[in-house]
Amino acid sequence: MKLNYILMLSVMIMILTVSCENEIEIEPESVQKTEQQNFVPGEILIKFKDGDKSTSKTKSTVLSMIMGNVVEEINTNAMKTANTGKGVSSGELLLVSSKLGTMEAIALLKNSSEIEYAEPNWIYQHCATSNDTYFTNGSLWGMYGGDTNPANQFGSQAGKAWAAGKTGSSLVYVGVIDEGAQYSHEDLAANFWTNPYDPIDGIDNDGNGYKDDIHGWDFDKNDNSTYDGTQDDHGTHVSGTIGAVGGNGKGVAGVNWNVTIISAKFLGRRGGTTANAIKAVDYFTALKTRLVNPVNIVATNNSWGGGGFSQSLKDAIDRANTADILFIAAAGNSSTNNDVTASYPSGYTSANIIAVASITNTGALSSFSQYGATTVDIGAPGSGIYSTLPNSAGNGYGSYSGTSMATPHVTGACALYASTHPGSNAAAIKSAILSSAVATPSLNGKCVSSGRLNVSGF
Repeated sequence: MKLNYILMLSVMIMILTVSCENEIEIEPESVQKTEQQNFVPGEILIKFKDGDKSTSKTKSTVLSMIMGNVVEEINTNAMKTANTGKGVSSGELLLVSSKLGTMEAIALLKNSSEIEYAEPNWIYQHCATSNDTYFTNGSLWGMYGGDTNPANQFGSQAGKAWAAGKTGSSLVYVGVIDEGAQYSHEDLAANFWTNPYDPIDGIDNDGNGYKDDIHGWDFDKNDNSTYDGTQDDHGTHVSGTIGAVGGNGKGVAGVNWNVTIISAKFLGRRGGTTANAIKAVDYFTALKTRLVNPVNIVATNNSWGGGGFSQSLKDAIDRANTADILFIAAAGNSSTNNDVTASYPSGYTSANIIAVASITNTGALSSFSQYGATTVDIGAPGSGIYSTLPNSAGNGYGSYSGTSMATPHVTGACALYASTHPGSNAAAIKSAILSSAVATPSLNGKCVSSGRLNVSGF
């Protein structure tokens, strides 16, 4: 399946285009297969029916069958505490490397009575195509409304909400599952999380399994450095749309002028894997559901996609649903109908997902945007979106396009709603977002709501 990713970066005078396939480096003997399937060659995620209770002998037998070795035992806090009575999957996953190759090993395991499922370790890429000063000069159209100055009726209407005193709250938390983000950026620093319960001292003070996770965690490199340089441009751009500081006379403004953003980096230079995506999703579930000092995480932003169906990733999203965390997902950038050809993770049936298409500043469906009358929920500004970008001075800005850029408008809207309706659960927030959508001709029959985001409508 072709990955939903095209990156075209236009900052000042430079335009750079990168295709998803060119980002993936793979072993020569697996080139043809991985270009088609987009998974890590030779790796399998295995879930045993008895979960953590499976015996060493059982696991050894399975590993011998596929000539496999354990790469990692994945058993997150969210898996350990999942309420199986509510139909939420619990128990560890094994990430296994097989000498037989991915699909050959899965075929052998398919009929095993010991295995609940075995699947590839899919590779994902972000869904961006790249091409305030920015608000007042007419650039930040995604935040405008019909009555704002400047005005654009096809914007998210965030400016109208701000005029009514709705600018967000630092007590509302949002997770950005993506690349890292420049948390020291002049327009982001005030709204990025600094973990008060785990200062940098080499000790896991809050006991969540992640030592010194001061601004979040890097699941790609498995360390606490959630910003690794200017290559973390996509995560920085997404974060700015959700929560760049407003009213400070510089740069851009996010849907929320006040919010708390936590970074879960899982996309590296070669993309990100299912295994690391699961750990990132579960990281936020565990933060919200822990008994001591729980964090009020309302939603995660997921501007990425690719690969095929993953039961293990869906299980993680369902665990987040049980914790009342929305999962806002990009519809993808392949211009295709998701009702006909499924796209993940936006296409999972989990109740907490809001799948987002992209529209232009004239209200048209963006030429790159995927859509689906039953599988995509709503449209939002995604073409020519200015936001924060990393640079050495911490004051970079630029315009990107993609369903990656549409998605954080919706994530920001969820956080803004939560700030004015404290205590709302995920279902209520999702209902408010979709029911307030403005009917839009280009989206009629192209998404569930047949409309575009309206931040001022709730």
